[in-house]
Amino acid sequence: MAPVNDKPYLSIVIPAYNEAGRIGWSIQQIVDYTQQRDFATELIVVDDGSSDDTAKIAQQAAAGRLPPQILRNPTNQGKGYSVRRGILAATGRYVGFVDADMSTPIAEADELLAVLEEEAQVVIGSRALPDSIIQQHQPWWRENAGKLFGLFTRLVLLPGIADSQCGFKFFTREAATDIFSRQKLSGWAFDAEILYIARRLGYTIAQVPVRWMNDPETKVKMLADGLRMAIDVLRIRALHRGLKPRQSPQQFENSVQL
Repeated sequence: MAPVNDKPYLSIVIPAYNEAGRIGWSIQQIVDYTQQRDFATELIVVDDGSSDDTAKIAQQAAAGRLPPQILRNPTNQGKGYSVRRGILAATGRYVGFVDADMSTPIAEADELLAVLEEEAQVVIGSRALPDSIIQQHQPWWRENAGKLFGLFTRLVLLPGIADSQCGFKFFTREAATDIFSRQKLSGWAFDAEILYIARRLGYTIAQVPVRWMNDPETKVKMLADGLRMAIDVLRIRALHRGLKPRQSPQQFENSVQL
């Protein structure tokens, strides 16, 4: 796998807000992964107005092996805003974003990239497919709330998408630019929004089972953020009412489970 036109083969975006305690370890995992692959990688960390040393530690963690591009939001803008900023700054042939806690190991990207090479423009990691491996579960009440939100999202917006919220998604750069340039939500529900946009534009979405481990330090507040996310999901259709497909209408529900 070689870069195209001297551009990186892969761009990885990490949104980070007050992640000084774990961003260094996460970046080391990515550096180790990329040094074991034969393609050029671009790493972009978007510091979302952190009040700690997230940016400094992110810069130091690569230790000259994979110098990250650090983008800093002057104030906290939200995960959706930060991911969008990083994706639109990326130059790789393929572009993906991962969570700062690395709940899904970066090595899982191999499978998603293989699917991008063959059959899809959008590939999402899923915790809800039969072959997905949950190495450490969330507390039962949080896990059940997540399943309820997933059901709500499928019924209201994304039929057939088993897990819209896993923070492990990869795109062709053309699709990423097209989709994220239209994104309007800045909060946690942006995942559902970008998948809705992708479908409306006719991009093929593939769902790939991944390994996943719960991080108890999650920043999602179940009640306050959960309610806000549900309201945002209800808003997404209206936000993109005038969206025109780039392909034929038959492509709208084109999603694949692997």
